[in-house]
Amino acid sequence: MKARWLIALIVANLMAVAVLVFVYPHLMVAPGALVPAHAALATDCFACHAPLHGAAAERCIACHKLPDIGLRTTAGKRVAQVGAKAAFHQQLTEQNCMACHSDHDAPRLTKGGRTTFAHTLLRTDIREQCATCHQPPPNEMHRALKAGCGQCHTATAWKPASFEHDKKFALDGDHNAACVTCHVNNDYGKYTCYGCHEHTPANVQRKHQKEGLRNIENCVECHRSANGESEGHGERGGRDRD
Repeated sequence: MKARWLIALIVANLMAVAVLVFVYPHLMVAPGALVPAHAALATDCFACHAPLHGAAAERCIACHKLPDIGLRTTAGKRVAQVGAKAAFHQQLTEQNCMACHSDHDAPRLTKGGRTTFAHTLLRTDIREQCATCHQPPPNEMHRALKAGCGQCHTATAWKPASFEHDKKFALDGDHNAACVTCHVNNDYGKYTCYGCHEHTPANVQRKHQKEGLRNIENCVECHRSANGESEGHGERGGRDRD
């Protein structure tokens, strides 16, 4: 008899909890306070969440019309100081608000696991237009660059840069020059050594003939710095490349 009463009590408690979750979800689930802009929705969880399915992008865009995001408020007022990022949301391939946004100030232990923006959500034709959203570093090297960021950086790991110049050619001695000295027209997919000293294709070919080298095109196969050849590298990489 006691077992029946105990089971009935447990079932009653579970049902009460389930009802309270739906009636007072903001108190029972407690995902953290809402951001100030959405504070008025603190007791209206289903304004953003679909029952048993979590937050739904369809409910977000019911208030935040996609063509207006970054340009106008939900009340239709134009956003002050509209910048280059204004039309950012209009360039996405799908309406997946939760891929970037969490309007709750979640407990500290869960903040590190939040999903950050995925560049794969951008249309492929604008993924290389980094300057639309990102400002280049304010240093001398980046100010001189006109090439696309993708030649050194990736969208999945902006830091560190994927290219390390010293692994190709050390910019020591007199080679610590402006980028355009070797990379003509700011094309960092190519380089030339024929802009300085005695370097011309004919002179280089004549100088290397005695070593049995022909068709000299890729100087850094042998010369890795102002000091000349890296140990053993020229023997392997520079011989007779017809």
